[in-house]
Parts: sequence; structure tokens; C-alpha cells
Amino acid sequence: MHPIEHLRYVARARGADPVSLVRETAAALSGLSHEPAGIVLAVRRIVQRHPTVGPLWWLCSHAINAADPFEAIQKCEEEIRTDATIKNLRDAVPQDAKVCVVGWPTSILHALATRSDLKIFVVESNGDGDAAVDRLLSMDVNANLVQFENLSRVIAECDYVIVEALATSSSEIMCSAGSHGVAALGYCEQKPVWLVTALGTRLPNVLWAGMTSQVLGVGTSGDHDDHDDHDDHDDHDDREHQSLVDVVPASLFSRVISPLGISDDLTSPFLPECPPATELLKHSAM
Repeated sequence: MHPIEHLRYVARARGADPVSLVRETAAALSGLSHEPAGIVLAVRRIVQRHPTVGPLWWLCSHAINAADPFEAIQKCEEEIRTDATIKNLRDAVPQDAKVCVVGWPTSILHALATRSDLKIFVVESNGDGDAAVDRLLSMDVNANLVQFENLSRVIAECDYVIVEALATSSSEIMCSAGSHGVAALGYCEQKPVWLVTALGTRLPNVLWAGMTSQVLGVGTSGDHDDHDDHDDHDDHDDREHQSLVDVVPASLFSRVISPLGISDDLTSPFLPECPPATELLKHSAM
């Protein structure tokens, strides 16, 4: 496949998990080694099409900011392939625990799918709950779908609430829709509310501002190149993304699981994992 067609395929992909998207994007960008000038336009378009996927912003920020973008892309691909977050979470959840999660949280499901001792309640979000339950049941994990109207009873029964970040700023977290309500109810019920921040989700505040501008319509997302390409389809995508996410304050969480391990210190800001590459905030055609 020609590199440009490969990138268009990635840009239009829907429903893939963040790690798969990063690895596929890394492979597509690496195909531009004979035309490196195309990197800037390509990475702008990727984050424009997948604005809620923090690890793509992380990858593209490293690529656009590096002296050798292809070396940076390869390094990012290797790092995300060996991300320790899943193992850290798997080891942190006690035996026979009852756990509440939201939607299809990729890292959480990978971590807990081998834990047949657990009972997992999956709160419906964006139509992903059924598929998540089916996946867990196929792995012999006791899983139950929870509609929002039954959330209070389920939270009272659970031992832990675990929420996965799509991306974070220094103090806020973008998560799947419904996560704010789940985390807030867990907090009020005095349950341990854990946050999972997989590799690539912690962004500089300037990129977070660009992301939330595009997803939630807050502020401005920078200059627009090729404005004519920003058509009604893009506006529809922005409205769709807005309905799929919540922004949750870090103060609701009691523990963070990340590639670095486990931390119960929520007083310090999240440190960004990539440079503040503001060139990403310009819209470009591809």
C-alpha cells in the first residue's frame, strides 16, 4: 500500500484500540522516509481525525519535534509495545475483587481478561458495553453489563472503580462518556477510584487545550491551513466526538496506575510524556 493511502486508511479508521492505532500509524508514517516533508501534514491530519486518542498525539508530537522523525517514530512504537501499565494494573487488583469499569477500556480489559477470580461490572458507554462483556465472558471472566439507571446499586456492591484515561492534562482527564458520573459516585460512596493512564496519554497542557478545543468546542485549536477542507463532515465528527467523552477532575481519584507503577499521590500534576508540538494544532488536508 502506498504510504499516503496507508495514512488515509489510518485517518479514517474507527473503533480501533489506541495501541493498535499508534502501531499502525507508526508503520504508515515510516513509509514516508523517501518524502519526509510529508510528515508534518500527515501527523496534523491524524490527530485531527482521532482527536480523543492521547497516544496518537504523543506519537505525532514526538515525530514532528524530532531531528530524525523516523527514529522517534520507531522508538515510540517500541515503547508502546512494551508498556508496563497492563501488568501493573493486573498485579494491583486484589484476589476475588468486584470491579466496576466503563465501556471498552482497552488497557483495563487486557489487564483483567486473565483474572478469572474477579467479578467485573461494565457500565454501558457509547454502545461498547455489550462487546466488552462478551469479550470478558469468552475469557472465562465473570462480567455483567450495567445500565446507568442501576449504577448506584452496582457501585455500592463493588470493591473498586477503575477508569481509563484517553488523555490527560496536568490536572484533568478525558475518559469515555459516563466516566465522570461513575467516578463521582464511587468517590461519594468512599470506594477506591483508580485511574489508568497508559503510555502516551499524558499530554502537555497546550496540546490538551488543542484537543479539548476540537472535541468539546472550547477555545480555539490554532490556525487552519486549507480551510476549505474543513467541511460539514469534519463538523459532524467534532459533534460526534463531543458526545463520546467526559472530562474528569483528578481530585476524584485515589490511585493512578501508569507505566511507572502505582501512585497514591494525586497532589502532584501529571507530567507530560511528549513535547508541546504546537505545529500539530494546525488543520491540514491529506
